Amino acid sequence: MNGILLVDKPADWTSFDVCGKLRGALREKRVGHSGTLDPMATGLLVVFLGRATRAVEFAEADEKTYEAALRLGLVTDTQDTTGTVLETRPAAVTREELERTLEGFRGEIEQLPPMYSAIKVDGQPLYKSARKGIEVERKARRVTIRELTLTGQRDGDWLLRVRCSKGTYIRSLCHDIGQALGCGGVMSALRRTEAGPFSLSAAHSLSDILDLAAAGEAEKLLLPVDSLFPAAAPLKLSVNQEKTVRNGGSYSCRLAEGDYRLYGQTGEFLALGRLERGTMRPVKSFFEIS
Repeated sequence: MNGILLVDKPADWTSFDVCGKLRGALREKRVGHSGTLDPMATGLLVVFLGRATRAVEFAEADEKTYEAALRLGLVTDTQDTTGTVLETRPAAVTREELERTLEGFRGEIEQLPPMYSAIKVDGQPLYKSARKGIEVERKARRVTIRELTLTGQRDGDWLLRVRCSKGTYIRSLCHDIGQALGCGGVMSALRRTEAGPFSLSAAHSLSDILDLAAAGEAEKLLLPVDSLFPAAAPLKLSVNQEKTVRNGGSYSCRLAEGDYRLYGQTGEFLALGRLERGTMRPVKSFFEIS
C-alpha cells in the first residue's frame, strides 16, 4: 500500500499512536507522518504509507496552519491546560491590548522550546527531564509566524489563527503572548487545519479509516505521493530518459531550471527531479523496485 492518507486526529491520541494503529489495520509496516500533534490537539495529520514514506523529509518543512485557543491569566508547566498550574493572575485584557501585543509576534521571532517537548538535549528528550522536575538549558530557535490573527472568543478564551514555519510550538506562542501581556497565558485548544498543500477538509476520521480498513477498502482514501509536489511541473519522460531515471542516473535537458515531477511512459510517477545547468537528476525516486 503506497500513498498519502489525511487523518483528522482525535484528541487524546499521540501521532505515534495513530501511526501504530494504522500500521496494524492496514498491514503496512512502512508508516510515517510529517508533523507531530500533541495528544490534546486535533486535526490534520499527514500520514505516509509504503514507498511514499520516502517523501516525509519533503513534507516536514511545510508551513502549517492552526486554530488555537488562548487562555489568559494562567501559567502551567506544560504551557497548556493539561499541565500543573504554576500561577494564576488577573487577566482583564481588552481586544485592543491583545491585538497590539500580537503585532510583536508576527514575522521571524525567537522561541524557546518548551520543556515538555520531544527535542533532545545531550541525547535526552526534554519531556523526560521535565517529568523528573529537572529544568534543562535550551537554546532559543528562530521560527516564522506568517499569520497571527485574532478571530474571536469562546468561553472566555481568545481564538487565534496561526500559520507558521516548521518547528513552531503553538503552546510556547500562547505562553509568550501571556508573558508579554503580564498576566500569563496557556493554550487551551489546538486544531491543525492545513499542512503544506493539504487541508483538513479532505481528511478522514480515524474511525472511518479503520472501518474501511476492516472492509478492505481503505486504499481508496489514499492520495498519490505526487500530490505533495503541486509546485513542481509535470514532465513525461521518453523511453530512454525513463530507463536512465529508473537506474538513478541524470540526463541533459533544455527546460527551465527547477523541480519537476517525472512520469514514465505509462503515467507512473517515478521521481521528483531537479533541473540545474541543463542536467536533470532525480532527487528522490518513488517507484517500487522489483
